[in-house]
Amino acid sequence: MINHSVYCGVDVAKAELVIARSDQSEPCTIKNSPTAIATWLKRLPAGSRLLIEATGSYHLALAFAAHARGHRVYIVDGYKLSQYRKGIGARAKTDLCDAALLLRYLHHEIEQLRLWTPPPDNVTKISALLRRRAQLIKHRGATELSLREVPEINAKQATRSLTEAIAQIEELIRAQLKDTPLDTQVNRCREAYGIGFLSATALTIAYNKGQFTRADAFVAFLGMDVIARDSGTYRGKRKLSKKGDVETRRLLYNAASSAARHGACKAYYEQHLARGKQRTQVLIMIARKLIRIAFCLLKNNSSYNPDQAFKLQEKCA
Repeated sequence: MINHSVYCGVDVAKAELVIARSDQSEPCTIKNSPTAIATWLKRLPAGSRLLIEATGSYHLALAFAAHARGHRVYIVDGYKLSQYRKGIGARAKTDLCDAALLLRYLHHEIEQLRLWTPPPDNVTKISALLRRRAQLIKHRGATELSLREVPEINAKQATRSLTEAIAQIEELIRAQLKDTPLDTQVNRCREAYGIGFLSATALTIAYNKGQFTRADAFVAFLGMDVIARDSGTYRGKRKLSKKGDVETRRLLYNAASSAARHGACKAYYEQHLARGKQRTQVLIMIARKLIRIAFCLLKNNSSYNPDQAFKLQEKCA
């Protein structure tokens, strides 16, 4: 049987999709709407492969629709695409160029790409709510900072509506979790010292976005894996990749700060400070351990044991 499937690179914007196809010499543009997407997919050969750039939530309509019709869907974030563009020496960045770049990426890197599968519906909704909450917190902080030197204006009163909106989003998140398997997972994560409702929710949502066989993969997915930059005799500093969700890392850092004041985690924190490590370094170490703890709790449906989680041996550093 001849395989007539094609490869497609899709550059996503709010209003339109620019699509480069392996069976066409020129990219085409369609509206980013359910009707236009459905019409285009009807003409796409069965079993085709699509590489879609992740752009907020604007790419989800195409991803869900293509997956429902049996096509193989892959998602790439803007950072990876940007690095790929630099790697091949591309000099232009336009929608047409990006669509062609995505098609090239799909052709050459398909073995390294992970097949996308739709997460549960409430995972997508809660993830969007967490992003919106993060934006509101960012705007509230910027507003309070800008008003700090204007004593005539009450900064808290000026940002009251933002604070109320943040609280409303948190209630919406609780409503989405209520009486679902996700709620059980969130409560299981909250057993660990320092992990509150929001950090537990962020960890649970991240866990349900992929299929992780090892804790290291989950750590890397959240951008908390360490990058080595060594060459010849040069030994560079180790840094976090920071490729995951920024808000989840912020919540985890706050969780680590809270965990460092309790029990075995406090002893772990104080011991590494005594060894000369900086406070931020130790809190990042604790945050990484919290991710591993959450992974074990979620994967094995197990209960939290603080004495086992924060052993003080050097190998746990």
